[in-house]
Amino acid sequence: MHSWGKKQPDDAPSHDAQVDTAAQPLISHLMALRRLLVACLIAIVAGFVVSFYVLCEPLLDFITAPIEARGITIIYTALSEAMTTKLKASLVSGVVLVCPFIFYRVWAFIRPALYESEIRTFRLLFLLGLALFLTGIVFCYRYVYGLAVNFFIVAGENLATPMLSIDKYVAFLFSFILPFGVVFELPISVYIATRKGWVSYEKLRGWRKFVFFGIFALAAILTPPDIISQVMLGVPMYLLFEVGIQVSRFTKPRVPEKTD
Repeated sequence: MHSWGKKQPDDAPSHDAQVDTAAQPLISHLMALRRLLVACLIAIVAGFVVSFYVLCEPLLDFITAPIEARGITIIYTALSEAMTTKLKASLVSGVVLVCPFIFYRVWAFIRPALYESEIRTFRLLFLLGLALFLTGIVFCYRYVYGLAVNFFIVAGENLATPMLSIDKYVAFLFSFILPFGVVFELPISVYIATRKGWVSYEKLRGWRKFVFFGIFALAAILTPPDIISQVMLGVPMYLLFEVGIQVSRFTKPRVPEKTD
């Protein structure tokens, strides 16, 4: 009698069972990711509702203060413009409001994939990253944004009477200050890349001139289309890159921990 293969023991797992076993971790991760996204979406909706009904008016008063302090009245040119502006401002403030919850859920999602020694580092990076993000926004609003507003108003002083649309003004403000918060995360990004072994101190030093041009190209994309905004973002960005180089200098690539 011909044999088409060895007969498997009765207790040997079948091929389908092996596939099911291998697929279980992937399905588990996908379900966890789905729960994370749903929870974050619900939190954002809740933050948006609270911001719209509670924080919207004080927020818009705060946003328009730099313009109204110069004697310029904010207007709207379309029936829906005031409402859409409130919705946009409420969405942004709602996301900021629920950020701690979102960060916590993201932390809970990725924590099982971290080594024990990396958990403490991640907590420190989280707090430092949040502080840097807020520092970037405050720095921009306090020291940079006012200069930009003054420059544009003075530049058009003898050309026309300023009549600023609320929608365009708020969009300009957000597009101006939010990139600063993101850019201030550069030292942490360099630290993570160095720990992963993607970059090194020597490589970063050699990339200086390329990064310089790349940073100002990125600043041109992230900011409104004017040279002043681009320079005001590009210069701090490059200084942060130099800080990142020094961070990389004292950072060693991660060595995987041995498992028993």
